[in-house]
Amino acid sequence: MNDFLATLIRGLGSGSIYALLALGFVIIYKSMRVISFAQPAFMMAGATLVSHLVLRMDFWLALLVALLLTGLLGAGVERLALRPMIGKPVFVIAIITLGVDIVIRTVVNSFIGLDIRQMADPWGLRQLTVFGLTIDQRHLATLVATLLVVAALFAFYRYSRMGLAMRAASYDQEVALAQGISVGRVFSLSWALAAMLAALAGVFLSTGIGLEQNLWLTALKALPVIILGGLDSLGGAVVAGLAIGVVEALVGSYGGRVSPIFGGDFFLVVPYLLMLAVLLVRPYGLFGTREVERI
Repeated sequence: MNDFLATLIRGLGSGSIYALLALGFVIIYKSMRVISFAQPAFMMAGATLVSHLVLRMDFWLALLVALLLTGLLGAGVERLALRPMIGKPVFVIAIITLGVDIVIRTVVNSFIGLDIRQMADPWGLRQLTVFGLTIDQRHLATLVATLLVVAALFAFYRYSRMGLAMRAASYDQEVALAQGISVGRVFSLSWALAAMLAALAGVFLSTGIGLEQNLWLTALKALPVIILGGLDSLGGAVVAGLAIGVVEALVGSYGGRVSPIFGGDFFLVVPYLLMLAVLLVRPYGLFGTREVERI
């Protein structure tokens, strides 16, 4: 039983990282109706900033500074690379975000180097034992931090003036403009928030195991998450991220006992199999808005 609970918590920890990444995808999609492929780059940029800043300051201060700088980077990318593309076909903007991802990651890789960079985080690989249950502190910290961030994000969207403006712009940009809402500011803030969420995910992903150049591949698992949860559903991104993390952990721990087919690295393809299954049955996701086109 303890082994199952430990696996469950490990899955929730991994799923929290997927949820943070997926939230960034959803925020940008809701504001601009385009999928941003630059999230892996923001994730790596934020984690790399923290790994350098911790050499000069406390971890928590380094994390705060890195989040702010990554947010500014996201807003800058939107203003310089994407704002001029407003009105262009969606696939053109998506290709531009892919180019932005490649450029940023190329620059970031020069600061990472060929060796694994340690984050100097407060958890590392230390474990916590509660009622005989052994838990990695980093997984528990990731889950708690994600829940706090999600609660703050939902409160921002529901109660703040800018959050309400972002919700209005996501429904109808022309109506929002007519009501005096600056859609440009909404776009910039959306990219800044998405970049900060990706950076936070990158930091938690790097804790304990270190930071290396190929870590960005983990961000691709956010794509099955947003397909499962729904492209325009913030709540769906959280639920789907946690669910995929748990399923992935359970398959990795117990799949080999069920059948040799599910052993080894089979758990790595589980998110994509779930994505294919959802696309076949419910293309708009479990919590996404169903679009009806009248002909």
